[in-house]
Amino acid sequence: MRRTGGTGATIPPRATATRERPILDFLKPRYIPMNRRRRIYEGKAKVLYEGPEPGTLIQHFKDDATAFNAKKHEVIDGKGVLNNRISEHIFSNLNDIGVPTHFIRRLNMREQLIREVEIIPLEVVVRNVAAGSLSTKLGLEEGTQLPRSIIEFYYKNDALNDPMVSEEHITAFGWATPQEIDDIMALAIRVNDFLSGLFLGAGIRLVDFKMECGRLWEGEMMRIVVADEISPDSCRLWDIKSKDKMDKDRFRRDMGGLIEAYTEVARRLGIMGENEKAGPAAGPRLVQ
Repeated sequence: MRRTGGTGATIPPRATATRERPILDFLKPRYIPMNRRRRIYEGKAKVLYEGPEPGTLIQHFKDDATAFNAKKHEVIDGKGVLNNRISEHIFSNLNDIGVPTHFIRRLNMREQLIREVEIIPLEVVVRNVAAGSLSTKLGLEEGTQLPRSIIEFYYKNDALNDPMVSEEHITAFGWATPQEIDDIMALAIRVNDFLSGLFLGAGIRLVDFKMECGRLWEGEMMRIVVADEISPDSCRLWDIKSKDKMDKDRFRRDMGGLIEAYTEVARRLGIMGENEKAGPAAGPRLVQ
């Protein structure tokens, strides 16, 4: 046995190609019904289950909407379905352009097959436009274009309200090495460049976004990959013309229309058909 993954589960040595133990095909996993799976971890918006093969997990998207470290909480029908498909679209494209992620494939409307990684306890926030806490702390008017993109780090700890930390904190407390910080920042810049272009092509301004990274072990080799999700839950997205908010700020600020906004993002990205409607009762009907 060797190193542990982000869930604390020990990952067994990689199987070798023999008649008794063939190399596993992650693209064709056997599917296990939810009620027969072992739950590994449950967060505010997702549940992780044991995957069908060693080194894999199943990531299930819930309909829970939370803000302010879960002090505000609602269940919004269809949100998990939309986030699953939008995040799948983004991660698939990142994989295609050579940005390493934990994503393998979507299993169904709410679940993804992912690689098990050792999550680094940092939220990485990339800001292109002043909004949210940056506007509040620095007295900047929301919507002010920043002179350049800014990368911030926050320590993942709900009890402490995810405090902002510096690279000195990160290395001093052993959350990541200097080389890992460099790798994370390089990934953040590449993801920001990709997302900015993707959303711009859909008439959407990428104000800022949050991402998480993990250590993916392949034998004795380790590399940093993008993990968790990228969706309207973790991005600030504004319509370029109207400046309407199309992200979780609609929930944070009691604006309403969250499902409608997420649905419009999915439509513009080509995930939903132009004439299809998504309602809370029936749930979104998404392009396969």
